[in-house]
Amino acid sequence: MKALRIGRAAAVVSVAALALTACGSDNATGETPAGSGAASTAAGTAVSGTLTGIGASSQNSAMEAWRTGFQNLNSDAMVQYSPDGSGAGREAFLAGGAQFAGSDAYLDEDEMEQAMEVCGPDGAIDIPAYISPIAIAFNLEGVEKMNLDAPTIAQIFKGEITTWNDPAIADQNPDAELPDTPITVVHRSDESGTTENFTEYLAAAAAEDWTDEASGTWPEAYLSENAKGTSGVVQTVTATDGAITYADASAVGELGTVNVKVGEEYTELSPEAAARAVEVATPVEDRPEMDMALELERDTTESGAYPVVLISYHIYCTTYDSQETVDLVKAFGSYVISEEGQAEAEASTGSAPLSESLREQAQMSIDSIEVAS
Repeated sequence: MKALRIGRAAAVVSVAALALTACGSDNATGETPAGSGAASTAAGTAVSGTLTGIGASSQNSAMEAWRTGFQNLNSDAMVQYSPDGSGAGREAFLAGGAQFAGSDAYLDEDEMEQAMEVCGPDGAIDIPAYISPIAIAFNLEGVEKMNLDAPTIAQIFKGEITTWNDPAIADQNPDAELPDTPITVVHRSDESGTTENFTEYLAAAAAEDWTDEASGTWPEAYLSENAKGTSGVVQTVTATDGAITYADASAVGELGTVNVKVGEEYTELSPEAAARAVEVATPVEDRPEMDMALELERDTTESGAYPVVLISYHIYCTTYDSQETVDLVKAFGSYVISEEGQAEAEASTGSAPLSESLREQAQMSIDSIEVAS
């Protein structure tokens, strides 16, 4: 199975810490430890300047919450973020057009080499920022939930199953009244980390039916309706009776969602189920020391795990050309992964907070960012 590009992380991710919990301080004194959720520099002074990011639309709602929270603490700082998609974000970052990228896939080997030209000899690092299930979302009157296994999902998105009352669907949903409405598949038109995550799931969990490799670009052989960005596919499905798509769960609104078969059970998407999938993931080998990567087990049979999940990253240079930029990047990056920042994202999107071990590893990586010599 091709490893999803998600970054190097701590070997054990606690599901208890990843699940939805109250976010209290672990410090008995009530003081803020150095480097934890830094909304200011190590010296305690607020940062200033403008930080520009481009990337994943999946984390846009979380980004709005992070920007607001961070700027409330730093009145002289501004964070700009354009949700143009993971591929566009990485491309802009590697061209020097953004100080950080948001991406649902971490930099591959070729991109890591390109990063050295922009960021210096140590290149860039991928920091996990946002964990969320990918919803398989549909618009079918009278149906809010549906059970589907991976082969059936693959056949639907390939266009081989064309009506909602097809026996392959009906047999898994005996209590549902399924109409003969035609199925309209809607996929992302832009290069997308969400597409890569979704197609990796299909390639691993339905290998006999989905023989294409995982990719951020939708296979030309299965072209159907398409739209740009998370909001684009959701809007198209919402306006089309019988349509189905894949999108970050926080964005699907009132659309119906699929319970995915894992082992002998059907698992409903939830932050806890996404966290369970991350818990059974393994670190990716042969990555730079401060980079973070997990390989998700897409064909897991682990009870309670929802394998159609994404980990969205913030990609930063290891070095920047000024202390002001370094302070700004480190302060914002630290705020995002802090308990406060993760709680803001959770409240806004229903995402799964980073575990304590993953957050500690991420903080060490952010702390390593420095001024270019």
